[in-house]
Amino acid sequence: MITDEFIKSIQSESVIIKRDEPMYLHTSFRIGGNAECFCEVRSIDALRNVVSACKGFGVPYFVIGLGSNLLVSDEGIGGVVIKLGGDFDEVEVTDNNTLRCGAGISLAGVCICAKNNNLGGMEFAWGIPGSMGGAVYMNAGAYGGEMKDIVVSSRYLDGDGNIREISGEEHKFSYRNSFYTDKDCIILDVTLKLNPKNKNEIFYLMQDTMERRKAKQPLNRPSAGSVFKRPEGYYAAALIEQCGLKGLSVGDAQVSEKHSGFIVNNGSASAKDVLELIEKVKNVVREKTGVELQCEIKYIG
Repeated sequence: MITDEFIKSIQSESVIIKRDEPMYLHTSFRIGGNAECFCEVRSIDALRNVVSACKGFGVPYFVIGLGSNLLVSDEGIGGVVIKLGGDFDEVEVTDNNTLRCGAGISLAGVCICAKNNNLGGMEFAWGIPGSMGGAVYMNAGAYGGEMKDIVVSSRYLDGDGNIREISGEEHKFSYRNSFYTDKDCIILDVTLKLNPKNKNEIFYLMQDTMERRKAKQPLNRPSAGSVFKRPEGYYAAALIEQCGLKGLSVGDAQVSEKHSGFIVNNGSASAKDVLELIEKVKNVVREKTGVELQCEIKYIG
């Protein structure tokens, strides 16, 4: 339970606090009940203080980026939801064709910065609706590129409140996985190594990537992106379509008729609708193909 004493302990100019904040406002699914306490932290010191207070008062906390890979419970989230803003939304060009990016900045913002500075290598990420921290956490990728191809180093806040840094292979990148996956730490910033490229060529590749997305993905409906991880030797969307599940609905949650790897919110879908639909899809695919689908999206609350 959030107490007035706890709220007082985290108040500062670098923390924006909202009580009973609707989480549907902060997820690309546009689904979710209220967060008991929602904090936008705007500096590393503020983040460290909020996390320390949560641990001291026994208050659970969860860090979000842009909410593009989340399904939030209809009952909401107890404790504190932390969103990175302010200093974490910044990106700067450093020496040797590198970008230093705050963990809270959108991939779109980084792509635009790279293009404007004639730096290539980020084009694959154009259109991925997430934050830099989230992208590194899950080694986001598309169209032949992944974060592991461009990440040089990253800094994080460990469970004891210390700032640590890892580089290169220490990230342990694999398919939708990294050193950070399921660890008690928070990514602070990331350094990317890019390559010189003509701005017009970068723009063309970004446009091509977006057109391919528009042609294949249901970008006109709220979703959390690909629902399932790619099973070894298969494609989740192909299995789902093969089983005749394209267009299947539970309430206002629907397996997209455009791309069966997506579940879309057709207006007023609940988290319960989405979870029930996910289970139906998993069960039918398992029964008909023997393949066990694993969720890529995170359910919280």
